[in-house]
Amino acid sequence: MAELRVSVCYAHPGRQFLTELRLPEGALLKDALLRSGLLEEAPEIDLPAAKVGIFGKARQLDTPLRDGDRVEVYRPLIADPKESRRRRAVKKGRPQT
Repeated sequence: MAELRVSVCYAHPGRQFLTELRLPEGALLKDALLRSGLLEEAPEIDLPAAKVGIFGKARQLDTPLRDGDRVEVYRPLIADPKESRRRRAVKKGRPQT
């Protein structure tokens, strides 16, 4: 049976998780997260509700993996990016659009 090599990563302020895994062909994104040890390392992750993806693109937990994929778990945004840009523009004296 062929194997896939994938990495699993998660970044949190002050802490980073990155591991490489070998999984059987046909493995799903959820399989990589469960086998990686990430959920034990970061118990704050609620897997059914977590935003996850591959190489920066949001995906579902039942997405089949391909060799070389980087599985990522995304944290919720602290601030709205549009609002942050507006505040920076106002500070610099630029008109709002």
